[in-house]
Amino acid sequence: MKFRVERDVLAEAVTWAARGLPNRPPVPVLAGVLIEADEQGTLTLSAFDYEVSARITVAAEVSESGTVLVLGKLLADISRNLPGKPVEVATDGNKVTVTCGASRFALLQMPSDEYPSLPASPEPSGTIAGDVFTQAVAQVSVAADRSDTLPILTGVRIEIEGSTMTMLATDRYRLAMRELTWDPAGSDSDVTVLVPARTLADTARSLGATGTVELALGSAAGGAGLVGFEAGQRRTTTRLLDGDYPKVSSIFPTSVETEASLETAALTEAVKRVSLVAERNTPVRLRFSDGQVSIDAGTGDDAQASEAVECRLSGPEIEIAFNPHYLLDGLGALGTQFARLSFTQPSRPAVLSGQPSADEPADTTYRYVLMPVRFAS
Repeated sequence: MKFRVERDVLAEAVTWAARGLPNRPPVPVLAGVLIEADEQGTLTLSAFDYEVSARITVAAEVSESGTVLVLGKLLADISRNLPGKPVEVATDGNKVTVTCGASRFALLQMPSDEYPSLPASPEPSGTIAGDVFTQAVAQVSVAADRSDTLPILTGVRIEIEGSTMTMLATDRYRLAMRELTWDPAGSDSDVTVLVPARTLADTARSLGATGTVELALGSAAGGAGLVGFEAGQRRTTTRLLDGDYPKVSSIFPTSVETEASLETAALTEAVKRVSLVAERNTPVRLRFSDGQVSIDAGTGDDAQASEAVECRLSGPEIEIAFNPHYLLDGLGALGTQFARLSFTQPSRPAVLSGQPSADEPADTTYRYVLMPVRFAS
């Protein structure tokens, strides 16, 4: 095998393919990236760890076709640090040489015949704008559980009903839900899948926020248990989580007693400053009154901090406490100039939603539910 390719093209392709490779693979060959060079002028790089697969195809000047398997993360590190010149890659006995300008590396070939075949992606289910998909995944995945106590809560639930897609995630202390519109491939596209949140978030970031993302949700024969994503020449699949997701719709309050509208950036910065004195697992307290919200942390002989932020209040005054990290996650996911907080009572969940401007209604296509924290009076 022998080919020539631009440094940036190679670096981007290897980084994409190798991004999810395990640090300690159960089988040594799973640490590799499979490189297939075709004399038609295409270079395909693949990676697979039995859970997630990635494949990308780029253009290259191929002198000799062939297939090799090399350590993926090592090749990614090398390709990113090469000088800005064309890269020549060729096999030399049991080695793979990488030459770029005056730099030359020799990598050991791994047994490519032992590498598993990548799973076939399910039939395409529809498409969605890349920027919408990336934003929605980022907004929802922040609420997924990061521990393995309840594996099912480490996923993002994606429910399709016609042209409406609903993403939902919860770790029992907060819940994020985003409703968006997509373009289904058929009229009978009602399906629900549970995708690992970390993989989904990484995929959304890696695919980029431009162009269109094609989704394959595993409803076709041969694709059961898989979800596939494709954008341009980048394709990836991941295994779905199995199990019944808890019915969390009852968490959303059925009524609203008090609503507060605040500048998102001002509230975010104030919570960050005040929470500096909050010890681990201690809340920040928010006292909403007409014209402002007072934010406090720390009690008794501990360090204390307080700050006030302007707000518009509708309804009775209320005092409530939240985990500051969970509150900041929700504020960071909004993406709007103003934030709207809706309350029923201090012991009930509060709903955070985005508000484009102070005079416009809240955008409820994204809702972030926060469980309050009990605190001493």
